[in-house]
Amino acid sequence: MTDTPGWSSPDQQPNQPQQPPQPPPGYYAPPPPGPQPTIKPGVIPLRPLAVGEIVDGAVTTMRRYPKLIIGAAAVVAAVTQIVGLLVQLPFLDDVVNVATMDPNTVTQEQALEQFTGALAGIITGGLLSVVLVLFGTVFLSGFVTVIVGHAVLGRPVTFAQAWEEFKPRLLPLLGATLLSGLLITVGLVLCIAPGVWVWVLFALVTPALVLERCGVGAAFGRSKNLVNGAWWRTFGILLLAAVISWVISWIISLPFGLAGAVSSGLSGDPTAALSAGSLVLSTIGAIIASTITLPFTSAVTVLVYVDRRMRAEGMDIELQRAAGHGGI
Repeated sequence: MTDTPGWSSPDQQPNQPQQPPQPPPGYYAPPPPGPQPTIKPGVIPLRPLAVGEIVDGAVTTMRRYPKLIIGAAAVVAAVTQIVGLLVQLPFLDDVVNVATMDPNTVTQEQALEQFTGALAGIITGGLLSVVLVLFGTVFLSGFVTVIVGHAVLGRPVTFAQAWEEFKPRLLPLLGATLLSGLLITVGLVLCIAPGVWVWVLFALVTPALVLERCGVGAAFGRSKNLVNGAWWRTFGILLLAAVISWVISWIISLPFGLAGAVSSGLSGDPTAALSAGSLVLSTIGAIIASTITLPFTSAVTVLVYVDRRMRAEGMDIELQRAAGHGGI
């Protein structure tokens, strides 16, 4: 398997001619005077990006590779959501019984037994859902990263090619995701601010690990170095992507939630919201929303990584050469 040109980190490029000193992290060099040519072989111009160009690049990537990105996201969302629903359904009667329990007609032992059964179902379904979402997110984020790497250079890619490039990185990415999640959780437990700081600091681990094909430790170091000096800008872009995803998810899920609420109101049963029909409607809405929002946020993260490398390491020159423009 050949390496994708242009993505190697400076440490992975031996026998290179001596480069001029790099600016300190966070330094944004102003463009030279006069009009500059815009080289755009793919979804973004090969120069430091504005925030709007990052968001537009993510959307454009999804539109240019709909079968790969939307198709993979739909499969991942459907599997995770449907399996989670199937796990919850056997415990649904226990949850309804607890919600409609009359303390005057049941003994304390019966109430405790029903509550324990409902709690076990909630915990089991929740844990399985978390595991499924973790695996699905890891696969989708890495798979989308490979596609965005081709999209930046304007190159076509098939599912088989993208999977062949991503397959060796799947297990390292899973380990990196678990480690990152642990660090963020510890930071959130200590205080919200450290958790957010760690989340942003290591937000670029996935694109570094997949595109540079480095180890887990090196990917964490690369993310830290790239975010260093631009933490607030990185935080703002990731927060904007999260807000956009939340709005899209809310808009898509709203009709399904209203349909469930209407059916609950028409039935006159206060527990109708816990019925299998309402859960199925919610699951359908979640699948559709996740199909759009998950690849969008992944693509934004990859383009933030590309932007940081172009700003801090001058990678736009390498990408221009890789795209066949001779490093103009």
